[in-house]
Amino acid sequence: MKYIDLNADIGEGFGDYQIANDAALMARITSANVACGFHAGDAVIMANTVALAQQNQVDLGAHVGFPDLLGFGRRRMQIEPAVMAHYVTYQLGALSAFACAARYPLTHMSFHGALGNMVSEDDALAEVLLRAVKHFDPRMIISTMSGNAVERAARRLDLPVVCTFLADRAYESNGLLVSRSKPGAVIHDTSQVRARVRQLLTQGTVQSIDGATLPVDASSILVHGDTPESIAMIDILRDIIAELGIPLVPPSRQLSLPPREATVL
Repeated sequence: MKYIDLNADIGEGFGDYQIANDAALMARITSANVACGFHAGDAVIMANTVALAQQNQVDLGAHVGFPDLLGFGRRRMQIEPAVMAHYVTYQLGALSAFACAARYPLTHMSFHGALGNMVSEDDALAEVLLRAVKHFDPRMIISTMSGNAVERAARRLDLPVVCTFLADRAYESNGLLVSRSKPGAVIHDTSQVRARVRQLLTQGTVQSIDGATLPVDASSILVHGDTPESIAMIDILRDIIAELGIPLVPPSRQLSLPPREATVL
C-alpha cells in the first residue's frame, strides 16, 4: 500500500455534552469527519472543531446525517430524496461557514449512521444526494466504503472519491456494514482491530462477520469517535502503519488536487 489516511468521526457532542476527547483524537488523525448539527454538533462545537483541525493541519470534512439529535442519527427515517438533498446542502453549508470564517478549506464529506447505511444500499438515493454535493462543490471529495452505491454514484458524477475501511465495524459478506442491531456489529476488542487492519494493509482483504474473505480497496481507515476505545485503537493503528512504513497522507493530498483556499466571507 502506497499511503493511508487515518480519520475519525468527531465533533459529536451537543451543548454541554461531550462524546469523545476531540482534542486527543485530532492530534492523532489526518482527516476528520465533523458532525454538522443534525445528528450531533452545534455552532460552538463546529467552530471549536474547525479550529482544532486547523491547529493540527487535519483535512476537514462534513459528516452529514438525518435530523435526529435524540437518536444520534442512527434511526432510519423516511424522507423524500429531494428534501434530504436540501438537508445535505444545509449541513455542508453550516460547516463551510465556520471553515470560511477560519480561512480553512472544507475538503471532503461523508454520510453518517442510518443515512449512510441507506445511501450505501440505494443507487437512486445516492444519485440524488451526491448531485446536491456536486452542486455545492464539484471538487468535494466523497469519503465512503468501496463498492457501494455512494462510490458508484460519485464516480458517475465525476466527484473525487477516497474509499474508507471502518476499523471498528463488522462487515457483511456483501461488503456492507453489519447492522448495529446485531451482536458483534461494533468491534471493541483492540486486538481484533489490530488483526483486521494488519490484514487490510498487507493483504487488501478483511473477514466478514460470517468468515468470508472480502477484497477491500481502501486508502483510508476510520475509527468512530464515540467508540469508547477510539483513542487506544487509533494509537494501535498508528503503530501498525509506522511498523509497515506506510506514509500517512490525508485525502486532499492523496488525490493530488490543486491546493484550495477557504472562501473569504
